[in-house]
Amino acid sequence: MPDMRFFFGLIIGCVLTVGSAYVFDKVCTSVPDAKPMVNWDVVANDWGHLTTLAREGWKKITGR
Repeated sequence: MPDMRFFFGLIIGCVLTVGSAYVFDKVCTSVPDAKPMVNWDVVANDWGHLTTLAREGWKKITGR
């Protein structure tokens, strides 16, 4: 049971970190000359690359 709490806390911590960065960047867009904390275009590109690799790996594993 303690392991489950650890993983749940880890997931909640990651969600809170990414969520707070997203909210911070949305609030800062109203301030002129403010640079965002995260370049969301790069994040979207990296996420797309990661999901493509995962799909290709899954296809190799399952033989499809």
